[in-house]
Amino acid sequence: MPALRGLAKRQLELGLELLPGGRRVGMLVNTANVSSDIYRQDAEAAARAETASLVSVAVRAPTDLDAAIHDLARERVDFLIVPVDAMFLSERRRMAELALGVKLPAVYGFREHVEDGGLISYGIDLREQFRRSADKILRGANPADLPFEQPTKFELIINLKTAKALGLNIPPTLLARADEVIE
Repeated sequence: MPALRGLAKRQLELGLELLPGGRRVGMLVNTANVSSDIYRQDAEAAARAETASLVSVAVRAPTDLDAAIHDLARERVDFLIVPVDAMFLSERRRMAELALGVKLPAVYGFREHVEDGGLISYGIDLREQFRRSADKILRGANPADLPFEQPTKFELIINLKTAKALGLNIPPTLLARADEVIE
């Protein structure tokens, strides 16, 4: 989890940059993931520092996602933070459709969310992590002996098609910093 420290803060900052007047931030919390509480605490601290409020909704299983996203829409949050989480990653297409259906901009933790219709992601470049590990294994390293490595590359991905569907104009400064823009 140390690599993810600060990620919630950065996601919140990106959401506020996208929606400068936004002060109510929604967040999904997978209660089955032990890292969720740390992620939520980081997001709460970041929200306080930005004079924003965080509305978190617990999700225990994929079947909870519909109700959770609709609850956040009813709470009138300005945007949604979706933490780095395996369940959220596996449900990325449905989550993007749900968020779009209630016109809720979302900042995700993995690029795959944006490739499948999400608005913005900022997070670990999983492909780079896998490439580095595979390279070591192909050079003869025993996978069981590989040390845990902190991610060194984080990426910002923006989906302009989703932004248009949400009626959002992405600030040029944000577009200029993006590692990739999906049109």
